[in-house]
Amino acid sequence: MPESFRLYNVPALKGAYMKFKNLLVGLLVGIICLPFMGFGEDLSALRQTDEQGAAEIQFKIGCGYYVGDGVPQDYKEAVKWYRLAAELGHAAAQYNLGCAYYAGNGVPQDYKEAVRWVRLAAEQGHADAQDNLGYCYFTGTGIPQDYKEAVKWFRLAAEQGLADAQCNLGSAYSVGNGVLQDYVQAYAWWNIAAAHGDEAAVKKRELILKIMTPTQIEEGQRLAREYASKFVK
Repeated sequence: MPESFRLYNVPALKGAYMKFKNLLVGLLVGIICLPFMGFGEDLSALRQTDEQGAAEIQFKIGCGYYVGDGVPQDYKEAVKWYRLAAELGHAAAQYNLGCAYYAGNGVPQDYKEAVRWVRLAAEQGHADAQDNLGYCYFTGTGIPQDYKEAVKWFRLAAEQGLADAQCNLGSAYSVGNGVLQDYVQAYAWWNIAAAHGDEAAVKKRELILKIMTPTQIEEGQRLAREYASKFVK
């Protein structure tokens, strides 16, 4: 079974709330005023730049409210700021908003809405979102169960070097869910996840070694070295 949905990868903000909020106000004023400032053909690019900057700050304010850094912890307020950034296309905010719906933090728990926001982040290449979208497909959480689709998303995240996804992909290979059962592939993915410090992968790797042949182990180690050169960060 793949590892469970991982919630909120938030940075430490240490008292940065007011700085971010004041900067956000400046950026939003810039966005509003752009049409009146005579930038001509550069207007769209400038607006996009300011919106991206605003979204990053909105995201960080949301993180501040979520962990209670510089402001009282307030999940509803965190969700408000995450949503503002998510609607501007900020992938990490989309992911965190999806996590809020999954956990029911600041909003009523809603797995379908969680999947909708996590998918938007996953489609932008957000590795944690890809891994958790795979988990939703694997377990049928908020979406019809589909092992092949789960493996697709696990693999995308695993190839970005995410240990949790590497462990999940190894689990799929070990039992043949969404892929042909392959102990060599399972061992290889668990091996590189273990190199990232994933404790679950360490335990699973030790268990599968007991049922692998010496030839399979040798091939698994070779494959793990090949994957490690590509996918270990």
